Amino acid sequence: MELKNFTPRTYQEKILSTAVNANTLAVLPTGMGKTAIAILLAIARLKDYPQGKILLCSPTKPLCNQHIQTFLDYTTLETHDIALLTGILQPKIRVELWEKAKVIIATPQTIESDLRNNRISLKDVIVLCIDEAHHSRMRYANTGLALYYKEQAINPRILALTASPGFTKEKINEICDNLFIERVEIRTEEDEDVKPYIQEKQTEWMYVELPESMKQLKVFLDASYKEKLQKLREIGLTKPLNIVNKRDLLQMQIHFQREIANKNQTAFYGISMVAQAIKVEHALTLLETQGIRSLHEYLKKLQSEDTRAAKTLIKERNIAQTIAGTQKLLDDNVQHPKLMKLKEIIREELQKNPLTKFIIFANYRLTVNEVFHALQEEPLAKPTILVGQKEGLTQKQQAQVIIEFTEGKYNIIVGTSITEEGLDIPGGAELAIFFEPVPSEIRSIQRKGRVGRIKVGKVLFLITKGTKDEAFYWSSVRKENKMKKILYGMQKSQKTLKGF
Repeated sequence: MELKNFTPRTYQEKILSTAVNANTLAVLPTGMGKTAIAILLAIARLKDYPQGKILLCSPTKPLCNQHIQTFLDYTTLETHDIALLTGILQPKIRVELWEKAKVIIATPQTIESDLRNNRISLKDVIVLCIDEAHHSRMRYANTGLALYYKEQAINPRILALTASPGFTKEKINEICDNLFIERVEIRTEEDEDVKPYIQEKQTEWMYVELPESMKQLKVFLDASYKEKLQKLREIGLTKPLNIVNKRDLLQMQIHFQREIANKNQTAFYGISMVAQAIKVEHALTLLETQGIRSLHEYLKKLQSEDTRAAKTLIKERNIAQTIAGTQKLLDDNVQHPKLMKLKEIIREELQKNPLTKFIIFANYRLTVNEVFHALQEEPLAKPTILVGQKEGLTQKQQAQVIIEFTEGKYNIIVGTSITEEGLDIPGGAELAIFFEPVPSEIRSIQRKGRVGRIKVGKVLFLITKGTKDEAFYWSSVRKENKMKKILYGMQKSQKTLKGF
């Protein structure tokens, strides 16, 4: 296997020099050619061990298919030398393909299952590449797979690839320990060996303000939420009420669950109160960041729930007023100001350049639908939806959406988290719009990686003033900066980590 139609970039060669000699975690933003590093490592290792096999694991079949295409495009590998192994294939067929192939691309769950059932052995695998390596915590399949590899491989080498392994030293160390990593390599768009290959990327923030009618609903929900927190303070909550977040509530929930096991009667009251607080907190988030339709659907679901917490909430005056107010705003067709701002942005950009392509990220399928329908009203907009299998699109349909977007049938993709991770959208887009900021640095990094690949790109955040939008944005910025600082420190120290 040799390279073809591809010239390695400077930073890819530098990371390769580390990966050849040590198990390496390579952290690079989306679109910077992580798979190419795996190919370079495979070629280098096959020169030393020509009888060996290459195994690249990625979490979904569409991602696996993309890796196969990259190998075929950039190497002299023949189609019969490469195999795709997923759970769709019968175990007997997987074993046959495993024996024949030089390069195996697979989902980690499939390989772990075949190893557990003694169908295959990793003894001849000279490179194990773990794609989207941030999925290597606790009982993820990657973790079990790496352990089998350590025990079975004669000439092992691991390469782990991700855009973000997490923002705490504990999370990063957990991934490194689970994958037996010895070295860390990080590159961002600020690195000198990366700058020549990256287009300029601008970041803008568009602020909107909730209308008075929506602010009134916020008053009702705030009052309900504070009342729940006050009651929790009486039975153990110590944190100041104005800085309590969802994580605190979830920790209290775990505490009360333990206390219930110890026959603590107060814990039954406590766990119901925590459940109510979490539900109100979620309603507030929907109102502030998503809009009336999302809030209406959630409240409707709440009314149909059979839990004690839901039944108690529905009878509460503040919640009853929220339900009535939400219905009235829905009847009056009141939309979140973000929707109006979004339509304005799309309209102006397409008037300037009708060939502009957009990717719009939203957290919820309902919001995706609402954005899609709103943009259909714009004459120059040609929107389409990209969501995961659980949300309604098969993997084949996802691939078709990407093809049609690339070919220009559509100029806007509106999508949920599947739009963020891994799936290659050739050329990306000129403009990525966050309908709402996300507090996760992993998701934020992946979203931003979708623009500025070929041409100058812009990342735009829609933020509702004085709401969780602002907190979520600054949370992701803080976490991303912390992550980079930790990883650059680990890279600089060149201290051997766990390894084999």
